[in-house]
Amino acid sequence: MPDLSLETAINGSVCGIDEAGRGPWAGPVVASAVILGEDIPEGINDSKKLSEKKREMLYEQILKNCEIGVGIAEVAEIDELNIGKATKLAMRRAFENLPRKPDFALVDGNQLPDLPCKMQYVIKGDSVSLSIAAASIIAKVTRDRMICKLAQEFPHYGWEKNKGYGTKDHQLGLAENGICEHHRKSYAPIKKFL
Repeated sequence: MPDLSLETAINGSVCGIDEAGRGPWAGPVVASAVILGEDIPEGINDSKKLSEKKREMLYEQILKNCEIGVGIAEVAEIDELNIGKATKLAMRRAFENLPRKPDFALVDGNQLPDLPCKMQYVIKGDSVSLSIAAASIIAKVTRDRMICKLAQEFPHYGWEKNKGYGTKDHQLGLAENGICEHHRKSYAPIKKFL
């Protein structure tokens, strides 16, 4: 389980940063930055290890008890910049959207965005750091809600279930209906349909 050992070793205020949606063929990439409050909700873990119900419950508790920022990079930005640069852009926007600027950022992964503070990247950070794990929950729930809304408008691809990943039902929808404006045209599997 993630804990606060990285956070407590740092002098000053700390935010954790994580993203959701690097791999899907459709929809934006969403990042979140979280500064934990005094009252840390129990059960925070890597968002991928939690049930949808548990994630939703923790999402509400994190919103109530922590300071959060969310940043989005749209499909056009992913196609123009590439997913790596678009992810860093979303992370920077999440940081900029925090109510106050922390002294330090713990960033999930092995690359750092361009931020005006000291930073450290943490590989598998959502399993190590509580603030990164909290950010992973905010990013995932935010993105899942966005893609489920898009699924109502574009019902052919099963996004409410696959969240834009290249599952069988998504591939079938592409074969029968082609792509839509929310597909990442720079991704190899989508290029086939252009």
